[in-house]
Amino acid sequence: MAQRLLLRRFLASVISRKPPQGRWAPLTSRAVRCSPGDLTVTPSQARSIYTTRVCTTTFNIQDGPDFQDRVVNSETPVVVDFHAQWCGPCKILGPRLEKVVAKQHGKVVMAKVDIDDHTDLALEYEVSAVPTVLAIKNGDVVDKFVGIKDEDQLEAFLKKLIG
Repeated sequence: MAQRLLLRRFLASVISRKPPQGRWAPLTSRAVRCSPGDLTVTPSQARSIYTTRVCTTTFNIQDGPDFQDRVVNSETPVVVDFHAQWCGPCKILGPRLEKVVAKQHGKVVMAKVDIDDHTDLALEYEVSAVPTVLAIKNGDVVDKFVGIKDEDQLEAFLKKLIG
């Protein structure tokens, strides 16, 4: 009971404070839509919590329908990273690929598929080794590589996908 009261007081003090102008962007209690170009905020009557602006271009695939919706039906070109938790090269390539995708500022997004959780997707896309990276545009696989690449090679791979 005392913890709840303390938490309420803390949250009330944090919410009532206004951040310095231009340093923070309003996020919670407002309808926020993250698009490749910018951030759109629709005001609401509720309280606001201020935090830094975050737009992610990388997401984890949850299941088959999620893959269909976010990758195959995507209007934006998608890089799909088939990886595994136990794979050493995957642990090197993943962050490197995320960094290069983030530099594209929304022109391409990245989907991560764990082959142990989604063996059906791995079989469907003929993934026989990890890491395997597919470039998908308009629902079709347009390019593919297996293994580790350096940042320059990854940038060339993405530029070829973006066109």
